[in-house]
Amino acid sequence: MNIIIFGPPGAGKGTQSDKIVSKYQLFKISTGDLLRNEIKKGTLLGKKIEEIVNSGTFVSDNIMNDLIEKVVSDKKYKNKIIFDGYPRNVQQAKNLNTLLKKHEQKIDLVISLKVSLDLIIKRITGRLVCSKCGNTFNEFFNPASPNLTCCEDGTLKRRSDDNVETAKKRYETYENSTRPLLEYYSKSDILKN
Repeated sequence: MNIIIFGPPGAGKGTQSDKIVSKYQLFKISTGDLLRNEIKKGTLLGKKIEEIVNSGTFVSDNIMNDLIEKVVSDKKYKNKIIFDGYPRNVQQAKNLNTLLKKHEQKIDLVISLKVSLDLIIKRITGRLVCSKCGNTFNEFFNPASPNLTCCEDGTLKRRSDDNVETAKKRYETYENSTRPLLEYYSKSDILKN
């Protein structure tokens, strides 16, 4: 089973996809994680991605499609993927369908999360990530320990792009480019809101 989960930044895609992964033994392919890993490597591409992400815009389709193709072509993921944050637009959805078909796969379910801008801003600006294990907390909804640590020596930090201005810009970009996916996927019987 291959699933897509999408919604605005900060809607809880990661949280919900983690629950689905646990229940159905799927692999979560998070574009955010793919991008952060590339940034962490410090490559030229990683530096370019970091600049784009920090500006609040989305990484180009070409870069995302290349990263996704590496995953889809790996046999260990065959029919066991939940895509978190991809596709973001209709062109990426068409590309994903082509890639999956090439590897004898398809999308079985699309889940769309709906969350207000006010709640998204609160979720994004309150988000804290453990520097050691990657666990995510929220100072408003899922507080960590009072000394702002998770693991031993794992200090909680805010991502550089977790601020009000970037959150609003990402939400606006989502509304303009990603929302048409609802129409695209509503033509099939796989979309669930």
